[in-house]
Amino acid sequence: MVIPIIGCTLTAAFQCLVLLGLLVIFLGLIILYWTTTDKIPVIKRYPKEKIFCDAKTDETKEFPFNESNGDVSLSLVVPAYNEEERLPIMLDETLEYLENKQKSDSSFTYEIIIVDDGSKDKTTQVGLGYCKKYGSEKIRVLTFHKNRGKGGAVRMGVFCSRGQKILMVDADGATKFSDLQHVDKALDELKGGKNGMALCVGSRAHLQDDAVAQRSFFRNILMFGFHFLVSFLCVKDIKDTQCGFKLFTRKAALTLFSSLHVERWAFDVELLYIAQRLGIPIEEKAVNWQEIDGSKMVPIFSWIQMGKDLLLIRARYVIGAWALQPSGQPNLVDVDED
Repeated sequence: MVIPIIGCTLTAAFQCLVLLGLLVIFLGLIILYWTTTDKIPVIKRYPKEKIFCDAKTDETKEFPFNESNGDVSLSLVVPAYNEEERLPIMLDETLEYLENKQKSDSSFTYEIIIVDDGSKDKTTQVGLGYCKKYGSEKIRVLTFHKNRGKGGAVRMGVFCSRGQKILMVDADGATKFSDLQHVDKALDELKGGKNGMALCVGSRAHLQDDAVAQRSFFRNILMFGFHFLVSFLCVKDIKDTQCGFKLFTRKAALTLFSSLHVERWAFDVELLYIAQRLGIPIEEKAVNWQEIDGSKMVPIFSWIQMGKDLLLIRARYVIGAWALQPSGQPNLVDVDED
């Protein structure tokens, strides 16, 4: 008689725990929904973020914003936070490639928008030095009122750009810039994608075996755990979501960044998640990449932050706390200095 009583007791206890767990999850989703402030992301813009300086003339000019048609061939958006040392190396390689391309193809035009994400060093001054040399038609510096995060920096740079194609590229110069030709070709092969929307992402997946061999066991565990969460929760069939070398058609960039909520490290994942939900074609292309000293990621903290963001991205879209903005019209709010 003892065994059945114990069995019933254990079964009842297990059922209570399951019901309690479901109740906690349900209440958690309700709280998550009601504590999410912006269903459509609000993009705040301060007065100093509307303008750029022409370093040759010291004249202040206003950035365009969210123009539907681009009047230059390619815009490069370079998010930069305390990059006064690494930025010149990246710009020298990039400008050599772009200038040579322009000499061989007179119809090709470009601009580089350096987005200083609230740096405490001389990142803006470095950018203005290149602006003075090449002119503000080719180099512009967008200086943030305060730090927002890489995703927020790229987003504002995209909306201030004029390119028919828009390339997001890191300031550290880790990706060999001449690989743009391969990424560009892959984007063209998508033939405009869906209603003029397509993107090609640079990938370091082919370098993974070497990376695993060089990293510590703990860092490899974190890396594989992150990749599993990305694939399981958000983005399918993309091997490398985090490479900072992504090329968009203009319409795709404006549409995707209008819906972007995450402004820090996991913004790439949300961007690709939005693209897949909207049915925008994505091509992945291998690029040459090398690790550069000076990364702004804090190994443990950044991975935890990204893991949390992955869970929130999926949960908030599933319960409707976040919504897409397929019209490509950002929810812009001009604010005063605070």
